[in-house]
Amino acid sequence: MSQNLFVSHSPHIRKHHSTQSIMLDVIIGLVPAIAASLIFFRTRAAIVLASCIISCVIFEALCNLFRKKPNSLGDLSAVVTGIILAFSLPPSIPFWVCIIGSGFAIIIGKMVFGGLGANIFNPAMAGRCFLTACFGGMMVSWTVPALIDPQMPKVGEVSTAPAALTQATPLGLIKEALKNKTAPQDEKIAEIKGIFKNMLIGSTAGCLGETSALALLLGGIYLLIKRTIDWIIPTAVLATAFICALIAVELDPHHYVSPLIHLASGALIFGAFFIATDPVTAPLTKKGMWIFGAGVGAMTMLIRLVGEYPEGFMFAVLLMNSISPLIDRFTKLTPAGGKPNA
Repeated sequence: MSQNLFVSHSPHIRKHHSTQSIMLDVIIGLVPAIAASLIFFRTRAAIVLASCIISCVIFEALCNLFRKKPNSLGDLSAVVTGIILAFSLPPSIPFWVCIIGSGFAIIIGKMVFGGLGANIFNPAMAGRCFLTACFGGMMVSWTVPALIDPQMPKVGEVSTAPAALTQATPLGLIKEALKNKTAPQDEKIAEIKGIFKNMLIGSTAGCLGETSALALLLGGIYLLIKRTIDWIIPTAVLATAFICALIAVELDPHHYVSPLIHLASGALIFGAFFIATDPVTAPLTKKGMWIFGAGVGAMTMLIRLVGEYPEGFMFAVLLMNSISPLIDRFTKLTPAGGKPNA
């Protein structure tokens, strides 16, 4: 009889979802954005995606072999980590940098803590943070999409161009305008507002996961319909970021841009639906989810509007991951029947 009993930590809620089915849903939700990245960045996107996914799978298999643990590749979490890491990297990043980032994400960000379910930080964001610290120059070299650079090779072709064309990201233009408030900013702000349509479609420079806001929204809606993620965290992240950006533009409309531009640029939509909702590193209670999401949105906009870094989502989610257990502790539910007597 004792062999049929399993003891584990809460929450003790049985659903038809398995880890594999959840990760598969996330992969399906990312398909539109994957297609957009391949359309806009072609071979470069294929190399980054393949390097990250294959490396993450190999590193997890090696960790399981070294630790003499059962093979965990079937849960597809390593594949999801690889895709999310690739989506947070520039298209022009060398493949060997992708391998280094994948190794850090899986070994340090995940397996050192005990594997899936025990990690404190989002592995992909931990890997990207490590690459930002080690390869700062490579991490801010933004290749223009294929619609702007007709010489960009298609998937399967070899590039014959001497060098890739680069371009500042919308967030980079915004940060440049904020840093140089003494100069006339009308032209700079007009340039940013003029590319809003391209930001929705994806024809702007940036990470692979920043290409198409519409593709990311489509994938996020799919996850919500499938109930793979809860609506609270994405709503809290995007609503808080919108409010912070709205306050900024009301205070100084000459240097700050519309909240819609902030939502459509950078990693906000991608992170709100696919990173902040990570069930391992996010709070479990609904009140905790609101606090967590609002914290991620507010910190992201604080870094964008006040800090030196154009994008802030990576730092925001890692900081909130670190206090997620504390949020759970102070927002834990009252047991059925009330609190026990002291």
